[in-house]
Amino acid sequence: MRQIAIIGSGPAGYYTAEAALKQWGEDVHVDIFDCLPVPYGLIRTGVAPDHQSIKNVSRRYEATALSDNVRFLGNVLVGEHVSVAELTGLYDAVVLATGAPHDRKLGLEGEDLANVYGSAAFVGWYNGHPNFATLDPDLSHDTAVIVGNGNVALDVARILAKTREEFAGSDIVTHALEVLDTSKLERIVILGRRGPHQIAMTPKELGELGKLDRATPVVEAADLPPEAEDDALDPGQRKSVNHLRTYAGLPDDERAGKPLRIEFDFFASPRAIEGDDRISGVVVERTRLENGRAVGTGETYTIPAGLLVACIGYQTSPIEGVPYDEAGGRFANEEGRIGGGLYCVGWARRGPSGTIGTNRPDGFSVIEMIAGDIGEGGGKRGADGFDALASERDLSVVEFHDWKRIEEAETGRAREDSPREKFVHVDHMIAAAKKG
Repeated sequence: MRQIAIIGSGPAGYYTAEAALKQWGEDVHVDIFDCLPVPYGLIRTGVAPDHQSIKNVSRRYEATALSDNVRFLGNVLVGEHVSVAELTGLYDAVVLATGAPHDRKLGLEGEDLANVYGSAAFVGWYNGHPNFATLDPDLSHDTAVIVGNGNVALDVARILAKTREEFAGSDIVTHALEVLDTSKLERIVILGRRGPHQIAMTPKELGELGKLDRATPVVEAADLPPEAEDDALDPGQRKSVNHLRTYAGLPDDERAGKPLRIEFDFFASPRAIEGDDRISGVVVERTRLENGRAVGTGETYTIPAGLLVACIGYQTSPIEGVPYDEAGGRFANEEGRIGGGLYCVGWARRGPSGTIGTNRPDGFSVIEMIAGDIGEGGGKRGADGFDALASERDLSVVEFHDWKRIEEAETGRAREDSPREKFVHVDHMIAAAKKG
């Protein structure tokens, strides 16, 4: 019996567990650890709450979780409750699938001012992540700035722009809805260092901005390259740029009656954040493209703003004793192999890139590598060894049947127009898990 430990219960973790079952069938046991008492990682706390169809992939992970050969072990913090060295001593292979939960820093003066957030924190706040439930952003200013030209920037802009009625069917947490209800925003500015042809926004997400009840997207026609140059783009990029061209051509009467503008400010790079205790403005430098790179022109201007959300990427949390690639913001590895029975998958392996589905082939390739490395397995104690350690340390481990109690309780306390109301405090999750 091979004994495999996977650290992280998001998409990369569950696809890796699925691959292990396909590789060895009944001859493997997989323990999936998570620091939270609830599974699914970014499916729960990263995917936008109004994108419920994307969250349905968790049903596939549940099928894996319910296998007799797979256990979910939540509320176990690797590096604190148990070390990586202890796990590699217990299991034939340990796979780090911890994702990239920390924001990349802008590296700007004023970044530590109040009401300046990274997207991991801000998205975690409206998605009910326990680490960010008390964020309490102030939306009393008329202007917010979002830095970044990817889908996360679009998610943040859309959430800030929607009315309460537009959240029907979503699982946005109530504390976020109540703050959004107080919003005085009239302008959301999305800063991009480069131009429309360099965006990382997909057509579906970009198209949603044109269907909001109280907000209208604004694109300056002068920022768009000649239409003939769109032919060099791939089909998805072309569709996205077509959305931008449509927004640039919106007549004034279509904008009338919508009090909130979502402005795309291309060729614009933030240089400093102004303010005393809290943000009051963002200093921006105009850029131009040179060989595809954004180069500053020296021309600067200031956007008065009361909120900034930086959506510029993420990095993996270092773990003591695990080699780390500081430049890449991920674990140092060769195609997923770290060494000494230790491996990594997903964003922890390659950095924050790709879609949810990208993690599936990643998991399968790492399991194939592990199969070659461990052969018939090393006869390690695996699950029994961890259970003995958990009992010795009096760990409050949450298993999958406990999670199902949490899920049932969240469904039962949901608003009338929501599929669930998430618990945002770990102790509340554990209380629901152990109830009965």
